[in-house]
Amino acid sequence: MNDHDVLIIGSGAAGLTAAITLAETHKVLVMAKGALSGGSTAWAQGGIAAVLEPGDTFDSHIEDTMVAGAGLNRRETVEFVVENAPEAIGRLIRLGVPFTHEDDGDLHLTREGGHSHRRIVHVDDATGWAVQEALERAAEANPNITLVPDMVAIDLIIDRHVASPRGEDHVWGAYAFNKATGHVEAHTARATILATGGAGRTYLFSTAPRGATGDGIAMAWRAGCRVSNMEFMQFHPTCLYNLEVKNFLITEAVRGEGGQLKLPGDAPDPGYRFMPDFDERAELAPRDVVARAIDHEIKRLGLDYVHLDISHREPEFVKEHFPNIHEKLLGLGIDMTKGPIPVVPAQHYTCGGVLIDLDGRTDLPGLYAAGEVSESGLHGANRLASNSLLECFVFGEAAARHIAAHWDELPAPPEVQPWDESRVTDSDEEVVVQHNWREIRRFMWDYVGIVRTTKRLQRAQHRVELLRSEVDEYYGNFRVTPDLIELRNLIEVAALIVESALSRHESRGLHFTTDFPDTLPAAEDTVLAP
Repeated sequence: MNDHDVLIIGSGAAGLTAAITLAETHKVLVMAKGALSGGSTAWAQGGIAAVLEPGDTFDSHIEDTMVAGAGLNRRETVEFVVENAPEAIGRLIRLGVPFTHEDDGDLHLTREGGHSHRRIVHVDDATGWAVQEALERAAEANPNITLVPDMVAIDLIIDRHVASPRGEDHVWGAYAFNKATGHVEAHTARATILATGGAGRTYLFSTAPRGATGDGIAMAWRAGCRVSNMEFMQFHPTCLYNLEVKNFLITEAVRGEGGQLKLPGDAPDPGYRFMPDFDERAELAPRDVVARAIDHEIKRLGLDYVHLDISHREPEFVKEHFPNIHEKLLGLGIDMTKGPIPVVPAQHYTCGGVLIDLDGRTDLPGLYAAGEVSESGLHGANRLASNSLLECFVFGEAAARHIAAHWDELPAPPEVQPWDESRVTDSDEEVVVQHNWREIRRFMWDYVGIVRTTKRLQRAQHRVELLRSEVDEYYGNFRVTPDLIELRNLIEVAALIVESALSRHESRGLHFTTDFPDTLPAAEDTVLAP
């Protein structure tokens, strides 16, 4: 058994922020299921929202967040995050994040959909990678932080896993599959932080990395935590349409700097700019509005994609602001300075998750959560652009500060039962596991996508239950593998998404259903309890 002060599952912005904060006083193990930089943080192109421009205000950022969230946000959470944003940016600067600056030395601020001011700090169009590198450097240099890649968390350690059960609700760490040894290890700790990211890979088309399989949400649910607002899956309006490159995101900032959405050449009115027909904010409308508009035009006209065109801006401007996107597209034969980019919506962000308070605490003592795995109340029914990394920094630190302040109240872990590997055998049915993975992603895309109906959701629910029985049988009889662990979590998260969507009898934010097209007067969270 491996005993630690604090166990952090996930090595992105939330997990590393918490680790760096805690390492001032405690020994921390950070566990990543793949490479340390394999999570969503490194993929983030756009930037981080913060009130830094003269004339901008906290109240304005709060209001923009509430409007995008369709009134479902918890205001105290929005205020907490927005008011802590400037200091979060300051910490990143001190860690060496090379934010893009104006010629006069001020931070360059861009604007994205739903924001009323320029307030997005960025590192060209690769902010996430720069942030990830800076956080990793700081963590690797800290002797109190141990970074362990290729550890696939299976389940949280709770009272039923203890040698002498105490009859209390508490999380004591996690069991994890070590890819290097092929065996399961128990890692215990006084406190555990889930920073495992979202569940984008529940869907066929997603901008999320391969590992975004909802692991933390599923583990917390099985352990006894409440989960909230899982029906609100954000679909990014502009993912590159390319048969070989499945999940390359074209950042929101392209539209923020003047990019226009138009019908492609095979449409009845090629080159027509359609967003003003749907919203007076046109391309700067919130993501749910833009994604539904694109989805509407694709379905109405039988298109494969629409065009995102910023070629009317000066070529040097485009290359200066979007160097990585420009280079990537050139390699695919697309010059965004001379012509349009083919785009489609794709799943992008999980707005719901494990219910937490302002200290990052879940329902279970000893368990915290931060970032996309959580539902803090910040995003409501639709996340405002560039609030996601911000949430990671603010809640990663908040969870760490609470653990440090209440350390004496956290009991030492008891003796934990080792993982029983004798009861299972190797399976030669990996091909079936892969087939089930593809089936989940396909029916979730078809039935639980941008526009929903009760009938489609019921069909999805039926398929979830059939697959759940298959997966339970595999899990009970065969040796665990990373693919089987992820498949088990995907099924759990798919079930939570569908159940949440069926229980919401209105259309609000990211959840749009033709059976209940109106928005109810009162905004209420969907809270599921095990």
